[in-house]
Amino acid sequence: MSRIPRERTNPAGKRPGKTGRAGKDAPAVEPLNIVHGALPSREVILRFIADHPQKASKRELAKAFGLKGDSRVELKQMLQELEQEGMLQKNRKSLIRPGALPPVTVLDITTRDKDGDLIGRPAEWPEDQGVAPAVAIRQQSPAGRQGKGKAPVAGLGDRILAKIFPAVDRGGPAYTARIIKVIDRRRGASMGVFRTAPDGGGRLLPIERRGEEMVIDPDFTGGATDGDLVEVEIARLGRFGLPRAKVLSIVGSVGSEKAISMIAIHAHGIPHVFPPAVIAEAEAAKPATMSHREDWRDVPLITIDPADAKDHDDAVYAELDPSPDNPGGVIVTVAIADVSWYVRPNSPLDREALKRGNSVYFPDRVVPMLPERISNDLCSLKEGVDRPALAVRMSFSGEGRKIGHIFHRIMMKSAAKLSYQQAQAAIDGKPDDQTGPMLEPILKPLWHAYEVMKRGRDRRQPLELDMPERKILLKPDGTVDRVVVPPRLDAHKLIEEMMIQANVCAAETLEKKRQPLIYRIHDGPTLAKQEILREFLATLGISLAKGGNMRANNFNGILAKADGTPHQTMVSEMVLRSQSQAIYGPENIGHFGLNLMKYAHFTSPIRRYADLIVHRALVGSLGFGEGGITPDEEAALDDIAAEISTFERRAMAAERETVDRLIAHHLSGRVGEEFAGRVSGVTKSGLFVALPDYGADGFVPISTLGTDYFIYDEAHQALSGERTGLGYRLGDSVTVKLAEAIPLAGALRFEMVSEGREMPAAVRSFHKAGRRDRGQVRKKPGTRPPRGRH
Repeated sequence: MSRIPRERTNPAGKRPGKTGRAGKDAPAVEPLNIVHGALPSREVILRFIADHPQKASKRELAKAFGLKGDSRVELKQMLQELEQEGMLQKNRKSLIRPGALPPVTVLDITTRDKDGDLIGRPAEWPEDQGVAPAVAIRQQSPAGRQGKGKAPVAGLGDRILAKIFPAVDRGGPAYTARIIKVIDRRRGASMGVFRTAPDGGGRLLPIERRGEEMVIDPDFTGGATDGDLVEVEIARLGRFGLPRAKVLSIVGSVGSEKAISMIAIHAHGIPHVFPPAVIAEAEAAKPATMSHREDWRDVPLITIDPADAKDHDDAVYAELDPSPDNPGGVIVTVAIADVSWYVRPNSPLDREALKRGNSVYFPDRVVPMLPERISNDLCSLKEGVDRPALAVRMSFSGEGRKIGHIFHRIMMKSAAKLSYQQAQAAIDGKPDDQTGPMLEPILKPLWHAYEVMKRGRDRRQPLELDMPERKILLKPDGTVDRVVVPPRLDAHKLIEEMMIQANVCAAETLEKKRQPLIYRIHDGPTLAKQEILREFLATLGISLAKGGNMRANNFNGILAKADGTPHQTMVSEMVLRSQSQAIYGPENIGHFGLNLMKYAHFTSPIRRYADLIVHRALVGSLGFGEGGITPDEEAALDDIAAEISTFERRAMAAERETVDRLIAHHLSGRVGEEFAGRVSGVTKSGLFVALPDYGADGFVPISTLGTDYFIYDEAHQALSGERTGLGYRLGDSVTVKLAEAIPLAGALRFEMVSEGREMPAAVRSFHKAGRRDRGQVRKKPGTRPPRGRH
């Protein structure tokens, strides 16, 4: 479970140094000074081959430099010498620099960058050459090159044959690629809902919006029955008619939670089956040794986690600082599972972990980043069991200022495994048999240390957005039982603050060592988003200072002014929307939301690849023995950061869509019923209404709001009737009727039951000032309500 609150990011944000799109023959950054007819130097030859891999044969080199006769012989001899010295290597008929991609390469398209462009990696890459380079895929227009023929178009999961070019812009991936042909589309299984046919066999209805229906012959149904969610492979593609498929496996009924989470896993291409080589490596792993470790097994570190947690990657301990130089100070120790000992760079385990990027959490399952042998056993800080860890001891003054820290590689033994509720109950005066003996020596010192640290946090003033997170509780059959909002306990806040400070220590230590690392970075709101928020707040009489030097406490002041007013929820929503998204990156810009200058994820290496990289960087830079970061990893940090940021967004989308589908399925039998809701979004086409009791939202099309003409006012976040002046604003409490539920799409469509309320004078004056160029939208009588998600 995440220790740190979810951080929003800006989907439209541009990654610095976006890869340039090379032309047919991409130029080098600095053009070579070629003397036609003269034998070039070794350096010029090497540079030319690197910048023009498509012209790297002996014949093409001779042609490019205008060499004839004896000069050709000398060129051949020079190339042989460079090859013998390891400066060049043969690749079929071409020559390439070691570690470089050949001019024509087979790529697997694995992900997208922040701008939506496809990113591929070589299908085969020598293990001894580190991380395979990322390649930006250039999609051509449908008419093809120069308007001739039909250009091949590829998508995620495809394997392609591509022509490789060096990137013009060195800020992104080192290569771009032009698709020559698609070798294999969507390698692996497809998924859909099986529907039986009257004459035997059936049809596969796709779960993806752009998926294609398939025919399943009677011999290939695999025992599937109507309504089963199945995985299939294409049995035959013909020139005419629908493709024919064969059922590989039955996931289950389309109404079950297992099936619904599998839809998200498949739709987002989340790897969920560990390859045999990865399982074999995990099963063969042996317990860590004491090499380069301090023995801390007598330190009473404890884990505090959710009651249903299966892996425990952090443990904590606190005590008063005995130093007379730090009166009232405390020492806080945070120990984190030493995953870097077991997952070594470029091993099968490592490559699969990078491919996943992070663990993905669904209501009834986890798709882990690492196999259970590693995540739930060898690396889990189990009670009473020796476990390797990286620990940081942090000293805080009585005012909560961190005055020093030091890292250790240790062997520890957890003194206890507690849940948040169990630890909190003990502090609140209701200890049980386990926590009773721990109350004075362990738990009370932890809470005292948190009170000290909280003074520093209050002075720092991070962004205090308290948006409750709902949790879905399921029945034994995998369907929704109820939705709850777990209470936010001091135990949660204690662990959160200790993890944040440990992450700060990791970043500070690695910077001091001049060690490249991956930061967790969070940019401030863009000027455009600030202006939208400023206009909205002005309608409520709340001011927001202009200027680009915004800090988190500026927003805390806004939240404080709205606290206890009818606009509190509305203001919180708008402040949240104004924030950028936190991402990973090798260049530090600080963390705006936490109001920290240096921050790196260190505390969850079992479930986040970014933390594993930071662990390796600490091991290497501090001389802690085996498992340190490699030069190849350091060189690839840009690519790794971009990929894991993408995978994080992929996981969040999959988790959110699964919840939407579960709630839509849960409510599908209640069409026609009325629900209490809150307007959570206002658009030109209608209203989004959230159901607080269910943690889901649906859409009210503007065409169903009534007989009035409705005008969209962005500044006031309102839709209001031109004639009556009645309307709806962001945050309004409303009653809606469920008109349609589409479980597979996770979509709910509502009809408004509540009458609009009288809009403020400023909204009414907006009407009188004229509607031209103000983004008004009119309800069109007779318009059919849109279906599905909007």
